[in-house]
Amino acid sequence: MRNHDHQIDHWRREGAVVLRDFFTPDELAPVVDDMEAMYGHLRPTDAGGHTELEPALARAKQFEHIHDMPFPASPAVNLLGLHPALIATARAALGTDDVRLYQNHTWAKFTGQTDFDQPHHCDFKNHTLTVPGERAVERTINFMIYLTDVTDAHGAIHYVPLSASDPIVGHDRMSFANTADGTLQRLIEVEHSGAAPAGSVFAYGIDVYHRGTNLTAPGAHRFTITASYKAAGNDQIGWSAWPRWFREPWEQVMNHATPEQLTCLGVPAPGDPFWTELTLHRTSARWPEMDLTPYRLALRAKPA
Repeated sequence: MRNHDHQIDHWRREGAVVLRDFFTPDELAPVVDDMEAMYGHLRPTDAGGHTELEPALARAKQFEHIHDMPFPASPAVNLLGLHPALIATARAALGTDDVRLYQNHTWAKFTGQTDFDQPHHCDFKNHTLTVPGERAVERTINFMIYLTDVTDAHGAIHYVPLSASDPIVGHDRMSFANTADGTLQRLIEVEHSGAAPAGSVFAYGIDVYHRGTNLTAPGAHRFTITASYKAAGNDQIGWSAWPRWFREPWEQVMNHATPEQLTCLGVPAPGDPFWTELTLHRTSARWPEMDLTPYRLALRAKPA
């Protein structure tokens, strides 16, 4: 456990909390190396070139350097979003021991790439066809993992705690804040900065108003990983259908993840009725280097 009860309570009340120094430098080092290998060569050569972009293109380039799991890199970056401490935090926040990772991506931003400034919005617009539920188990918790120091000059996320946004928007919590009636400006006036050092995690819900901000430090970059969790069985929430990316390097996950981590991806846990001698044989044929020992032992331990 790397969170504290008061932080979970704060997240439940306010919808967002910064978990400082969640990951150690040793845990981050190989992940940062992977990110540099994946994205370092994409640094813009013209720091001012983005000022000439049309607004629609500028917005599209905000999401230019995003990659969904699995990543063409080492197990270090592929499994950080499945870190046991993140799983434990998701379980505590959502009030259930059975959680699923439904979104996991890397994201690189560079000064001069584009204008990253955004209006305040809530993420439920592209995580569900309905709206966030009121019970903890119906919510989601999204972790933005800071792999590098994130200051306001490095495009720190800005957000509005629920206690500050509720008096402004009331029950009319729309996916994008209204600009015509002054709602957006009022939210900006009470926003907080999510700036924090490398290794920190910004945890927030899909009902929290937040916005991206511009990178202004010369030659700066911001490397992050986003991991989103929901309770198992919450079919209202979705993002990634993991098998869709079957051509990607899933061996970096399947061959190195623990059963607990794999369960968060929808793989049945050891002892589940899914596991039989036949399914074990076929899974071994598909993933010959995957350690199926816990699943075999659980099957053998079942009463005849």
